[in-house]
Amino acid sequence: MLSYEPGDSLAHRLDPRAKLAVQVGFAIAAFAHTTPRGLAILTVLAGSVLAAARLSPAAALAEARYALPFLVVGPAIAVLTLGPPWIAPSQAVAPALASYRVLLVLVVSVVYVRTTRVRDSRAAIQRLVPGRPGRFLGVGVALVFRFLPVLVADLSRTRAAMRARLGNERGLVERMEIVTSAGIRRAFGRADQLGVALRARCFAWNPTLPHLRFARRDLPVLGLAAALVGWALV
Repeated sequence: MLSYEPGDSLAHRLDPRAKLAVQVGFAIAAFAHTTPRGLAILTVLAGSVLAAARLSPAAALAEARYALPFLVVGPAIAVLTLGPPWIAPSQAVAPALASYRVLLVLVVSVVYVRTTRVRDSRAAIQRLVPGRPGRFLGVGVALVFRFLPVLVADLSRTRAAMRARLGNERGLVERMEIVTSAGIRRAFGRADQLGVALRARCFAWNPTLPHLRFARRDLPVLGLAAALVGWALV
C-alpha cells in the first residue's frame, strides 16, 4: 500500500523540503532529457534514491503497478500503422522513452511517500507556500495521502469478495460496473466518515505542525536538486 512506513534509512532522516526539492528537480530533468543517455543517468540516480530509502526496485514497481498498463499501452499502440508494413517498431522508440521517463518519476515519488510522514509533508508545503494557499495545499495533500490508501483497500476487498462469489465468471463490462459502483458507494461513505472525524477532532486550518530544520545531511541533497534543475536548463 502506497503510504508512509517508519524506518531509520537516510531518506527517512532527511528534511521533507529537501526531498521535495529533489523530486521536483528529478521530474524537470527527466522531462528535459528524454534521451537514452539522459534516462541512463536518471536510472542510476533513481537507483541511488531507492538505496537511500532501503527500498527494492520490485517493491517500488509494485507500488506503481496501477500506472504500468498505461505506460505500456502508449508504445504498443505507436507500433501499429494503418497500412503496410502494419507494424513499425521504430515508431515506438519515442513513446517508450517517454513512458520510461514517467516510470522513473513515479519511482522517486514512491520513495518520498514511503519515507515521509503526512504531517511532515503538510508542514513542508505550508512553509514553502505561505498564506492560505499553502494551508489549502497542505490540507489537500494530507487528506489525499490518508484517504487514497483506504479507497484502494476498499476496491481490493470488493474484487476479492466478487471473486469469492464466482464473479470472475461474469463478463468484463459487468465486472467493471460492479467494482465501479461499489467503489463509488464506498468513497461517499468514507467521505462522510471523514467529515465526522474532522469535526470530532476540531479540525483546524492552522494547527501546530512539526518543526522542520535543515541539517548537514540535507545540504548535499539540496545541491543535487540544484544540479538537476541546472542540468535541465542546459
